[in-house]
Amino acid sequence: MTDQTAHHHIPAESKLLLTLQRLLEIQGTEVKAALDEASQLLAQALNADKVDIFLYEESSATLVAVGTSQTPMGILQHKIGMDRLPVANGGRTVEVFESGQAYHTDHADQDPQVLRGMKEGLGIRSMIVVSLDVDTQRRGVLSACTAQPESFSAADSHFLESVSRWIGVIIHRAELVEQMRRDAAERAQQTVANELITVLAHDLRNYLAPLRGRLDLLLGRARRDNRTIDIRDAQLALTSFERLHQLIKNMLDSARLEQGLFTFEPRSFNLNELAEKTVAMLRTPDHTLQISSLEELCIDGDPNNIQQVLENLISNALKHAPRGSTVSIRLERETRDTGQWSLVKIHDQGPGIPAEIRERIFQRFAAGPNSSGLGLGLYIAQGIVSAHGGALTVDSDPATGTTFTVALPISPSLLDSAPSDA
Repeated sequence: MTDQTAHHHIPAESKLLLTLQRLLEIQGTEVKAALDEASQLLAQALNADKVDIFLYEESSATLVAVGTSQTPMGILQHKIGMDRLPVANGGRTVEVFESGQAYHTDHADQDPQVLRGMKEGLGIRSMIVVSLDVDTQRRGVLSACTAQPESFSAADSHFLESVSRWIGVIIHRAELVEQMRRDAAERAQQTVANELITVLAHDLRNYLAPLRGRLDLLLGRARRDNRTIDIRDAQLALTSFERLHQLIKNMLDSARLEQGLFTFEPRSFNLNELAEKTVAMLRTPDHTLQISSLEELCIDGDPNNIQQVLENLISNALKHAPRGSTVSIRLERETRDTGQWSLVKIHDQGPGIPAEIRERIFQRFAAGPNSSGLGLGLYIAQGIVSAHGGALTVDSDPATGTTFTVALPISPSLLDSAPSDA
């Protein structure tokens, strides 16, 4: 008795149970490897010349044979490019994917809707195609083909429909394993990055301490001898030093936030006075800083940390605002379901933030295309605001500019109390 004869004498129920048992034994750690193994198993169960598991590739709008049996027809399919079926080209396989209705023919050569590459290039005559769902979503199709007419029965069609559900389980399991592996690798990389950043920042800070003393000494000597050029050079060097010092501070702060070690010294303070103090420090002849408020706002928090947030947001606004334009800082109170909130809105008339950057602007190292920093400032600002129970949001439009809003809760005990010194 030949293998084909033996195959056709296996009861349909027994064949299904045997196939399901072998499918469940597949080690689904990688999607392609699992689907190649499943395709080969199904080709043997159906005595098919080729079994494919097509998954939809959204980026190219194409059904891609991720899993294919290692049979002569399966190998030929890849050689002639029939392993990729653009949805726009139509055909029975695409039709099943779009409609969810199974297709079965014993004479594919007589069906004008079957692609020529399948009929002439591969010589397919018998063909079954069923839809493939993964976690309740249509993801592709499962197909079985032979070069002989009338090779498949109605029972084979029902068999493939039943098996497709288990193939969906295998895909879901393999994709979860792959995602877990990627997540673990990303966490490991993040941990190493955190350690490197912390060590580097600490070392740089140690080297900077004596450098600042030397620069102050050079500036003092230049002033004493009234050397104008040397005074200017020393002041420029100190400006560069301060930028580097701030960069190192940001690196250390971001590492502390990531590790949950950022420290706060909360107390009650006047938010209006803190904002005015910050604006006075950042005034520049190139822009107008305009601050407005309708009432006094007092909150509980760490004033030094909140000032760091305001400095970062206002400095960013000044960098992106057109020369001669106004950067506005508006303080207001808002009533929400959760109580009273204080809002600080910083608005600039710059070109706005592109949508693709806006989606990740508060992520670590998410620097924009025109940014000269590491992309840590907004990440730190959001971390500080979140630690205070608040939220930092952004609204940006190319026509009107960008507004960052700092929302901080007002403690009920402070609503009727007199403001304290900042």
